[in-house]
Amino acid sequence: MSAMGLYTPLNILKPVAAGIWIADGPLVYTAAFGMRAPFPTRMTLVQLADGELWCHSPIAPDQALFAAIDALGPVRHLVSPNLLHYAHIAAWKQRYPQAHAWASPGVRERAASQHIEVHFDADLDDAPPPDWAATIDQLHFRGSRAMQEIVFLHRASATLILADLIENFEAEKLPTAMRWMARLGGVIDPDGKAPLDLRLTYAGHKAQARASLARMRAWQPQRVILAHGRCYLENAATELARAFRWLE
Repeated sequence: MSAMGLYTPLNILKPVAAGIWIADGPLVYTAAFGMRAPFPTRMTLVQLADGELWCHSPIAPDQALFAAIDALGPVRHLVSPNLLHYAHIAAWKQRYPQAHAWASPGVRERAASQHIEVHFDADLDDAPPPDWAATIDQLHFRGSRAMQEIVFLHRASATLILADLIENFEAEKLPTAMRWMARLGGVIDPDGKAPLDLRLTYAGHKAQARASLARMRAWQPQRVILAHGRCYLENAATELARAFRWLE
């Protein structure tokens, strides 16, 4: 990761375990504490039992990345895990017209409010659809009044796949302004967690979130892929207990 917050090399498939890869993408800018903050992006790719490919939170389109993915198999699923992770699905849908685009709770309304044209084919629910149930488990992490996330587990590798429920930025690799915002939000490595503004939206509904967390931890993941910041490639149970202590 450079001083600008990028996890290089970009647009390269990086193996996590058999049948699962990540690819780091360029920065995106989003509002945080009244400022435009740069966020590194990361997608996850899973090869399903039938050889088809499942893409979680696709990053900005890149021809070299497309070529590497095409060498693995056909892209069939484009997944928006929450209402902030959908911006590039329309472009990927154009590149892979046979792929199904899956909507997380609230993302259709969010895209319309931002005047982003994206067609979703189906909605994500509290259980995996037959399309990937043999390879990936999922649940609807409930409790937030503003943003709920669908979380996933790649069963064979016991890899948990999250978007914004944990952010884990490495302070020494952030620009100064972003470092200040990350500390304020409580998302600095090694104590990454959901950002403060998201945690506040669970007020009064933490029992729902605790129930979701219990289900997620019962999967007994061994590693955690994050969309923003350093992933947890070991000691997943310990990291999850620490990162979600705000729900106690």
